[in-house]
Amino acid sequence: MNEEQMTQEERDDILINGAFEKLLNDYTASRHRKKVDLITKAFNFARQAHKGVRRLSGEPYILHPIAVAQIACSEIGLGSTSICSALLHDVVEDTDYTVEDIENMFGPKIAQIVDGLTKISGGIFGEQASAQAENFKKLLLTMSEDIRVILIKICDRLHNMRTLDSQPANKQYKIAGETLYLYAPLANRLGLYKIKSELENLSFKFEHPDEYNAIEAKLQSTRAQRDELFNQFTAPIEDALHQMGIKYEIKERVKSPYSIWNKMQNKHVTFEEIYDILAVRIIFTPRIREEEVNECFNIYVAVSKIYKSHPDRLRDWLSHPKANGYQALHVTLMSKQGRWIEVQIRSDRMDEIAEQGFAAHWKYKDGVEEEYTEDENELNDWLHTIKEILDDPQPDAMDFLDTIKLNLFASEIFVFTPKGEIRTLPAGCTALDFAFSVHTFLGSHCIGAKVNHKLVPLSHKLHSGDQVEILTSKSQHVSPSWINFVSTAKAKAKIQAILRRDNRESRRKGEEILSEFLQRHNRELTPAIADRLAEFHEYPKRAEFYQAIGEKVVILGEKDIDELNGKSKGEESTKGWRKLVRFVAKKRKEDLPKQELFVVPEKFNRKKPIYISEENITQYKFPSCCHPIPGDDALGYITNKNQVEIHKRACPVAAKLKTSYGNRILDIKWDMHKKLYFDATIRLGGIDRLGLLNEVTQVISAQLNVNIHTVNFTCEDGIFDGSIELRVHDRDDVKAIISSLKKIPDLKEISQIM
Repeated sequence: MNEEQMTQEERDDILINGAFEKLLNDYTASRHRKKVDLITKAFNFARQAHKGVRRLSGEPYILHPIAVAQIACSEIGLGSTSICSALLHDVVEDTDYTVEDIENMFGPKIAQIVDGLTKISGGIFGEQASAQAENFKKLLLTMSEDIRVILIKICDRLHNMRTLDSQPANKQYKIAGETLYLYAPLANRLGLYKIKSELENLSFKFEHPDEYNAIEAKLQSTRAQRDELFNQFTAPIEDALHQMGIKYEIKERVKSPYSIWNKMQNKHVTFEEIYDILAVRIIFTPRIREEEVNECFNIYVAVSKIYKSHPDRLRDWLSHPKANGYQALHVTLMSKQGRWIEVQIRSDRMDEIAEQGFAAHWKYKDGVEEEYTEDENELNDWLHTIKEILDDPQPDAMDFLDTIKLNLFASEIFVFTPKGEIRTLPAGCTALDFAFSVHTFLGSHCIGAKVNHKLVPLSHKLHSGDQVEILTSKSQHVSPSWINFVSTAKAKAKIQAILRRDNRESRRKGEEILSEFLQRHNRELTPAIADRLAEFHEYPKRAEFYQAIGEKVVILGEKDIDELNGKSKGEESTKGWRKLVRFVAKKRKEDLPKQELFVVPEKFNRKKPIYISEENITQYKFPSCCHPIPGDDALGYITNKNQVEIHKRACPVAAKLKTSYGNRILDIKWDMHKKLYFDATIRLGGIDRLGLLNEVTQVISAQLNVNIHTVNFTCEDGIFDGSIELRVHDRDDVKAIISSLKKIPDLKEISQIM
């Protein structure tokens, strides 16, 4: 029977059986105990449960669980428990089967993992921010019970990202934003470097397709040049390693498109100005496993004899691995072509842990089944911190997520206690962060610190190798300003919890003071009276008014009784008049846009893009956070008032919106015809000389006929830095201006400010 004569069902069967066969082959080739029967049983059960269901792409649904199990098996190296859980992960959510059914057929462990995955299904976030925080808490709680829950969830997200093409654009932005905001940092924290990079790249590809394609094209066009540099650079290193009798492999590591784009944005540089696109990885098999750290240093000594090393760029993660388990020795060497090249030296075991994360630890233990063991200390420390935050979470969902993210993104430094014990903290942390990491009492009573025996303030930033002694006082108390300079999740969570407790106490005290004050004037405290006095003192909420009284910010007096009796005059009446004027002005300001703003109807098709043209542009809100202009990769967000805000897709505010309120995201297309002008600011930097500013203005005004709105330049020691605000039609105008300015000699840095 040829393919044309086959039924759809027969074609599906070939596809499904082929995918499952590959999964079994990869599993049997691994070092795990061979529980093929259990995996086959899970596959048959899931296949029957999802029978007849298709994904948006049109393929049979069962291919998704198989793909998730394949990633868990091949890319993270998990065993039968995880593979079965991956195959069954959508059964409870999408079919009539229950967790009890799973437990009866596959045992309590697989049922527990499937239950954990079901609780956090459908993306972490629901419609409400509170539901979102609750779901994220569930994710972290189940994760601390069994780390495989989050590992399989990451596999699930990776496969969804790989097949995101079939989704409408607004859903793509939601899923990509959520991935970049939470899943990529989670993967990184669990040591899944390869998966983290792919998640970032796929998010970047769907959010900024033009930039992604442009960087991919440039990487492709410079490939031959990179290969030549790699071959010339590694040839003498290979000779040296041969002479040492080391069994090794040298790999080329090329920076990912997302990392390149990120660096271009943060450092305001072009693709051509990024010099660390190429790195070299030396992966060796140690003669004796216990001697692998010494062998790393021996290789370092050998390559340092060939090339000059950068004195400030040696990174030793051998003695003190990163919190996600990463171990390696990084050294930056000067090539014969005059380029600094980073060389990463690691053993095959370290390489596997770098690629597959904590899961790879299991391969190097006596038991080959993937049971989670309790000796991954750094991971357990991190999970302990997460549990502490969960015990006292912030009431605001976004604050809660931001606090968690502080722990996800942080790179580490190592500091010492006065007794010489090592503590790992996020880079950029302060003496106060260190105090809270030791104990909450120490943090809340901290008045300063001695760093390397020198007295420093609480806000002093720590560096690797610092020895820190915390100074305390019983009279010291947590101040609201502390929240501005701590950077660790633990410190932020503890300070906010203490402040909330203090605020509650101040509000209770304030309410008592107000009640006693009113009783002295033969009045009783009622909500109406409290609200009236709160408005009189210009506090929008009663609770804030109570707190102000409790903290002695507001002192109650005769004026308050006059206000209640309707006799307020003099300064108070003027204050009331000022309030009225302010209210009227505010009302007038809001009136005009309200008549024009587009209100999203109830049965609005959110999958279709909104086209913005000269005719309807005033119907949408353009917040000041990112100043989107025509040609920018943009998205729409439906506000609580059902109006539409326009944001750049790369805007930090949009990143949170995509994660929290994905169902309110809209796809935006520009349909502009260069009739309107928009503000754009270009930053310039370079070497100062006579007539340079004149050349810049000539290019912009005379050659390109662009209107300059504001010029701001400063010069110090022959180096100038400045910005020019222009009136442009769209992003293409900005690109043309930057391209023309690059031709001016001595202009070294040109970029657009968001």
